[in-house]
Amino acid sequence: MQHHFEFEYQTKVDGEIILHLYDKGGIEQTVCMLDGVFAFILLDTANKKVFLGRDTYGVRPLFKAMTEDGFLAVCSEAKGLVNLKHSMTPFLKVEPFSPGHYEVLDLKPNGKVASVEMVKYHHCRDEPLHALYDNVEKLFPGFEIETVKSNLRILFDNAVKKRLMTDRRIGCLLSGGLDSSLVAATLLKQLKEAQVQYPLQTFAIGMEDSPDLLAARKVANHIGSEHHEVLFNSEEGIQVLDEVIFSLETYDITTVRASVGMYLISKYIRKNTDSVVIFSGEGSDELTQGYIYFHKAPSPEKAEEESERLLRELYLFDVLRADRTTAAHGLELRVPFLDHRFSSYYLSLPPDMRVPKNGIEKHLLRETFEDSNLIPKEILWRPKEAFSDGITSVKNSWFRILQDYIEHQVDDAAMASAAQKFPINTPKTKEGYYYRQIFENHYPGRADWLPHYWMPRWTSATDPSARTLTHYKAAAKA
Repeated sequence: MQHHFEFEYQTKVDGEIILHLYDKGGIEQTVCMLDGVFAFILLDTANKKVFLGRDTYGVRPLFKAMTEDGFLAVCSEAKGLVNLKHSMTPFLKVEPFSPGHYEVLDLKPNGKVASVEMVKYHHCRDEPLHALYDNVEKLFPGFEIETVKSNLRILFDNAVKKRLMTDRRIGCLLSGGLDSSLVAATLLKQLKEAQVQYPLQTFAIGMEDSPDLLAARKVANHIGSEHHEVLFNSEEGIQVLDEVIFSLETYDITTVRASVGMYLISKYIRKNTDSVVIFSGEGSDELTQGYIYFHKAPSPEKAEEESERLLRELYLFDVLRADRTTAAHGLELRVPFLDHRFSSYYLSLPPDMRVPKNGIEKHLLRETFEDSNLIPKEILWRPKEAFSDGITSVKNSWFRILQDYIEHQVDDAAMASAAQKFPINTPKTKEGYYYRQIFENHYPGRADWLPHYWMPRWTSATDPSARTLTHYKAAAKA
């Protein structure tokens, strides 16, 4: 994109492009032309306007606080806004800015603002405007399976390739699941083609004998990366809960649970390596219907709807986890599965192509890479492990250990009065109560940042971990 318009750059800062695009085509054009993740505030003092914008899926965070008399404050983390004092309102409402939107505000002479409009600039199924200018080879039309697979390979390759732009060392999280394995293998191939001189470092975390560690090791051997295994025990996991919840700004159960491993691995990367730009497989489960409960979807259309809902809410859950746990340690996350071209193409495919097939979720994604030898066959067809479960040994699930610990921290009397104490999103389990307490301690009165807990659909499960779903148990026994 930068080459296409031949702007004169005055800095090396990648954000400078926003000014040139805005100058050339206005705000709508600007946000639609940005092929990447972003959150920005743009001041146009000549035209007395202020603009806020955030990327399609909200991979990058943005929070705003605004008073009735037009005092505006924005920050990439809510913690930067919660302690602001304002004469008009003792308690400043802080809220996440909606992903995939931009807002136009009038700038008054006294520095206050008034909101004019909030615009949703992109629908997840539509090809992005910047597709006109990128250098992806022409895709073949039609939904014949070989055509679709070839298009998906082209777009995925390109999604990884365009994310290589950086002066800093690139690394990759590798859980040994399908998604991170495809990312790591493609990334390594691309780095070789770009003749990058350093070896790719891949990182896996788990407790001893965890299924993820073994699977990740297989993939690393297959692709030939410089592989790092980070072992953690339940004490370490329990110890970081407080700082994890502080970093995340959420008390959602699955998010907190899965963030512990990611936080610890990010800490390791920062301390022991010089990899800074970190690739990862986030977004794939939402996009390609990877959650186990998709097996229970009543119809392909309902599954499609659910997939789009999950993508809309990613900024509250999985990408919140991935961005905040890495950024807390000064790392920069890159998520190729959420690439505009790749994701919009995937979502434009007929619903029945995307549902689980022969009892295997993400069948289309798997068969797309069936002949490529990118990753070992048994990994390509490995069923899903929930990240918070995959990192522990099957004998003793990490969240079981956690729950045993919490059992002694939260008494039954507290649980009995949970609804009085926490009327919004009342926790139903001691684990949920414990996280909520930590959250309230850091962010009192801010429970409404989370509209609802993450839960699987089409099932009566009360615990969000995949390991408690019946489908999973059957698969595990087989």
